[in-house]
Amino acid sequence: METGNVGIEERMHLVWDTMVESGQIFATDYVRLTGTECARIFNIYPRKGAILAGSDADIIILNPNSSFEISSSSHHSRIDTNIYEGWRGKGKVEVTMLVEELSENDELKVVPGSGKYIEMPPFSYLFGIEKADARHLSSLRAPVKSSNS
Repeated sequence: METGNVGIEERMHLVWDTMVESGQIFATDYVRLTGTECARIFNIYPRKGAILAGSDADIIILNPNSSFEISSSSHHSRIDTNIYEGWRGKGKVEVTMLVEELSENDELKVVPGSGKYIEMPPFSYLFGIEKADARHLSSLRAPVKSSNS
């Protein structure tokens, strides 16, 4: 038995089901929150998180009328449990288009080792730190305790 937790594979379905289906956010908010804002948090926007010339964003096709059930027997992780086991909902990702790879009908068509490392520059949007504010970071260090104290 392997230990750990899952969640990456399920997140697109769960966010659609819990947020869009319930009316808490619109479909456009879903795209912004799961794509654009994630790329901004990791400071890789617009290389990721945008469909623009020069970007290499992955694209999903989510069928809002299709339903899903989460199960450890069908997920792509090697973990033999799933904290969302039995969760049923609406809004299923049916196709994922990557730069050179494709996943369709729950079949993952990925060649091991085909991923690309993407450098994530410091000063993430998540923390609201601009490059110009970097000089102020040194003031955030904890005071050094003197050996005479």
